[in-house]
Amino acid sequence: MARWNNRVKKVTVAAQDVAAINFIAASRPLKEALKSANLLKSLPLNTFIMGQPGTGRHTLAAFMMPDAPTVRGDDQLLEQAIQSYDKLIVEDFDKVSNLQKLIQLLKKNGTKVIAIADKMSNFEQTRVSFGVHIELPPLEERPEDIEPLANKFFDEAATLFGKTPTENFKIDMDCLDLSMNAFSLRKSVFLHYLSAKIDEQELMSLMETYLLRQVKDHGDLYRQNLSLYEVPLIRAGVKRYKSQLKMSQAFGLNRNTLRKKINEWKDYL
Repeated sequence: MARWNNRVKKVTVAAQDVAAINFIAASRPLKEALKSANLLKSLPLNTFIMGQPGTGRHTLAAFMMPDAPTVRGDDQLLEQAIQSYDKLIVEDFDKVSNLQKLIQLLKKNGTKVIAIADKMSNFEQTRVSFGVHIELPPLEERPEDIEPLANKFFDEAATLFGKTPTENFKIDMDCLDLSMNAFSLRKSVFLHYLSAKIDEQELMSLMETYLLRQVKDHGDLYRQNLSLYEVPLIRAGVKRYKSQLKMSQAFGLNRNTLRKKINEWKDYL
């Protein structure tokens, strides 16, 4: 029991930390989700939150039950947790090995559960046992949430790194990575933030660390990694000068050579 209690203390603190973070809800789907969450906080109903990782599933669950411990669906201590607590958040719910047994245990103990998963498994059983379903769409399908989330992560970066960005610093929304929703968005915002203050020596140190991982016993290492210099330079030139003529003059290249370079790296541009 001590082992379980120690684990619960850790996840409960984590849940409270998450609940303290504002749930960004600028888009209609998330506004509806937040509205439902507010109504469900005081009701004895089990809730199923479905969506890709990084869509805000855990944040919403922690908002609904800030004091509830969290346990994984494939955790051997899941049944013990249901018997020990009246409220519980179960992540990776689709990994529950015996759903029917789990549902019977929930009914017997009267435990209120918020289940989190990418998708609903064993659809009929889950639908009946979890009368309330909240689906959170991918971030790319709710563009209204992107900028406020990016600004939130920007503030996190400023607090974490203790740096003041340049006066003209602005997040380039076109460069943000949404492939893993909030997870990749936070990473790209942090990288974007640091890039505004990084100096030449820091940049070379980062490049050296990266290239050390690429070094092999054979192969054209120099040629293979030219893109690390030429592609960003061409991209920056396109954004700054807007025309190939001005770029060629700034780069000290004739226009034909520049065209060849652009064509060579067209898959990266």
